[in-house]
Amino acid sequence: MKTWKIDVIPGDGVGIEVMREGLRVLDRVAELDGRFRFAWRHYDWSCQYYTRTGTMMSADGMERLAESDAILLGAVGFPGVPDHVSLRELLLKIRQGFDQYVNLRPIQLLDERDCPIKGKTLNDVEMVFVRENTEGEYAGVGGRTRQGTPEEVVVQTAVFTRRNTERLMRYSFELARARAEDRRRRGLKTAAKLTSVTKSNALNYSMVFWDELFAEIARDYPDVSTDQYHVDAMAMYLVQRPEDFDVVVASNLFGDILTDLGAVLQGGLGFAAGGNLNPERRFPSMFEPVHGSAPTIAGKNLANPIAMVWTVQLLLEHLGHQAAADRVLEAIRTVVTGDRRQLTPDMGGTGTTSAVGDLLLAALEPYSG
Repeated sequence: MKTWKIDVIPGDGVGIEVMREGLRVLDRVAELDGRFRFAWRHYDWSCQYYTRTGTMMSADGMERLAESDAILLGAVGFPGVPDHVSLRELLLKIRQGFDQYVNLRPIQLLDERDCPIKGKTLNDVEMVFVRENTEGEYAGVGGRTRQGTPEEVVVQTAVFTRRNTERLMRYSFELARARAEDRRRRGLKTAAKLTSVTKSNALNYSMVFWDELFAEIARDYPDVSTDQYHVDAMAMYLVQRPEDFDVVVASNLFGDILTDLGAVLQGGLGFAAGGNLNPERRFPSMFEPVHGSAPTIAGKNLANPIAMVWTVQLLLEHLGHQAAADRVLEAIRTVVTGDRRQLTPDMGGTGTTSAVGDLLLAALEPYSG
């Protein structure tokens, strides 16, 4: 039996509550499958940890995490600790330190009641974003001079390297090809398609480079149809015609913004799962829901755990347990399409985080691995 070493960072606020449900689902699906299991290591790195120690993780944190097969993160952020501190000293430190250059964000509608756009069906909202995750606008390059004076100058520089941008785009082309092949196996005929998000009319260096490299790499994938839109137009088209998109590749900032819009198309941030991937597996990948720590409802057992459970579904895929991953997604679908009164308040119900977790566990059975 395979034992996976998973490091767990529940973080802050509702991250702690939803993590509990995610781990329950993983333990149960492993038990039902019988071919693998998990060994957990828990860390209390968080904003509360920061208030005690002045750091978001221990000095040897990266060395510890490097020993794991993967990392699960709940959420970080809490009033009193600046967001740029909690983000950069934990989340971005892990993403960049472990070369997790792919941020994978599935956008899939499971119940038409959850889509705010009239007339859209399940088939109209089914895409995945590949967001650059380690450089671009989040590279952290820049500075401030004459701070606090009328002559203050602030420079924030986006960084795009050919090596990183090319491998991100090739990952996206391969994913588009793989998704098309999966549809063909299911008797569907939709061709492979990849959309690039840009802003080269205004960003005359970085995004012109992005466009040129995208066109260059596309020549190696003649079976994948391509299109590209400026980010402002893309935001509009996601609302007007989400059915036009399958795989979308975007820079760090553009992908960050557009995936929140995409989450709304599938029902809100309570569905927003994410994976931070090192595809070459030289380092552990990290999986996290992206709804934030939601301090206003923290400790009330009201947070929607579906994003966390969808996140562990991505973890199972990454570890190669596709049948288990499929079963978890089917359990989510069963719960979402069932009695809404049992769900959390963001979905119109009166249920609790733990009660929805119970529903998800029940929906895993009967299991066929």
